[in-house]
Amino acid sequence: MTDTLEIEINRIESSRLNDVDFENLPFGKVFTDHMLMCQYTNGQWSAPKIMPYGNIPLSPASSMIHYGQSIFEGLKAFRTEANEVVVFRPEKNWARFNASATRLCMPEIPKEIFVEGLRQLINLDRAWVPNRSDSSLYIRPFMFATDALLGVKPSETYMFMIILAPVGPYYPKPLHLKIETHYTRAAMGGVGAAKAAGNYASALYPAKLAQEQGIDQLIWTDAKEHKYLEEAGTMNMMLVIGDTLITPPLTATILPGVTRDSFLTLAREAGVNVEERRISTDEVVEAAKAGTLREVFGVGTAATIANVVKITFEDQTFELPAIETRKISPAIGEKLLRIKKGQEEDTHGWNITI
Repeated sequence: MTDTLEIEINRIESSRLNDVDFENLPFGKVFTDHMLMCQYTNGQWSAPKIMPYGNIPLSPASSMIHYGQSIFEGLKAFRTEANEVVVFRPEKNWARFNASATRLCMPEIPKEIFVEGLRQLINLDRAWVPNRSDSSLYIRPFMFATDALLGVKPSETYMFMIILAPVGPYYPKPLHLKIETHYTRAAMGGVGAAKAAGNYASALYPAKLAQEQGIDQLIWTDAKEHKYLEEAGTMNMMLVIGDTLITPPLTATILPGVTRDSFLTLAREAGVNVEERRISTDEVVEAAKAGTLREVFGVGTAATIANVVKITFEDQTFELPAIETRKISPAIGEKLLRIKKGQEEDTHGWNITI
């Protein structure tokens, strides 16, 4: 990465900042003044540009619309007590973004465009970074195909963009999850390990059915047997059985979460017994009945830590121990958040200062 990347900047004439109620931020509905845009044509990336946030022209024959070549990332910036702005592990997101691009036959984005581009964009809109303890600036890099061609083939042109959104909590309350045993999020050999837009589209219908039953989200299981737990909604999932933290191993069906990696690193450093292994529905039900299922939670950029208070499996619903009694998710989650906000020493060099 270089700090001298030349980015053309076209500033907005009048900021919309004063129109925003930072005390009541919804998630993903309010956007900052500017966005970054960069085009891929003739086998190379153009110089990125920063411009006022707004709609973009798009051909109705765009291959992204018809054939789904679209990927994205999600990461966050925080305002520290010293009034600095820091971003958590952007190079990790850059690496995952390019892994997704490779899987969908898209060009990789250079690190200087991804990391230095978001640095300059955030610096321009740094006044938008909230200072409330439960808020942050959500960063959404994404890429999509732009060939105007009705033909099933990889596009030859692409658009890379970054937009920013000041956000409050993703999940305002603890969750009730259902173990899904019919619908499938991802199958071996598919694109489950890529952050592809289509993964989320296919999950909408089964999630909607669950919500109509008063359930917040789904625990996805493997496509072959629907026997082993994989992800929790849009998050990596973790359980504590006895005193052991257990999470499904990374496979081609599970997104390699940055929060997941960070949480496991801190848990191991804290002396927690960690197991990355398959977790069967039978094991979860038996632990719930025996009272040894101490914690269930999801981890992800948007939610950070999302506690689960109920699990439904088939016709049984299990109440989980009160959040106040939990030990691992609150302690490690709080440590992770304090590192992100510059309140605790970042011994891993995860944060970059804007």
